[in-house]
Amino acid sequence: MAHVIDAIKTRRSVRTYSSRPVPLSTLQQVLEAAGWAPSAHNAQPWRFIVLASEAEKQVLAEAMAKAWMTDLAKQGVTLEVQESLCKASVERFTRAPVLIIACITMEDMDRYADEPRQRVERDLAVQSLGAALQNLLLAAHACGLGACWYCAPAFCKETVRKVLKIPEEVEPQALITLGYPAEKPRTPRRKQLQSYSYRDCWGGKL
Repeated sequence: MAHVIDAIKTRRSVRTYSSRPVPLSTLQQVLEAAGWAPSAHNAQPWRFIVLASEAEKQVLAEAMAKAWMTDLAKQGVTLEVQESLCKASVERFTRAPVLIIACITMEDMDRYADEPRQRVERDLAVQSLGAALQNLLLAAHACGLGACWYCAPAFCKETVRKVLKIPEEVEPQALITLGYPAEKPRTPRRKQLQSYSYRDCWGGKL
């Protein structure tokens, strides 16, 4: 138990990586750990796309940045700021040795005739992917890797789908950068237990 708690508390979001390549065997370990996460109905609705080639990373990063610039323009952000933010985004994703695109599929989830229940079923798939990604991040940490979870694909799903030729039944949700750390992030501030525990069933002892 102590090892698990230590891993949870010492894992950090790493954004800067060395050029050292990630061995295929290590990458497989990390992805297999993700597959052991709990999921609704044990449907395991996650799908992962791994990008390691410089060309593929560049094309995806530039396409997402272009989509982001469109959104920033709609928000009234100046062109100068748009270009600065998008340049940093492209560099962030292309400099990571590995990108993992995390997706969901409803293929093995339950199906309902009424739309409200079907929307809930999709929520369950998203929750299941979240559990898989936490497993992935902890496994990466245990293997000496650094990783960072980004939500960029959620804002430009069709762009990501088109670039990576993802089938219609698979929905991009998130992106994980992965590699050997070239930084030691500070310990992030965490809220105290009392601030996020709304119901105390132990007589005020939490």
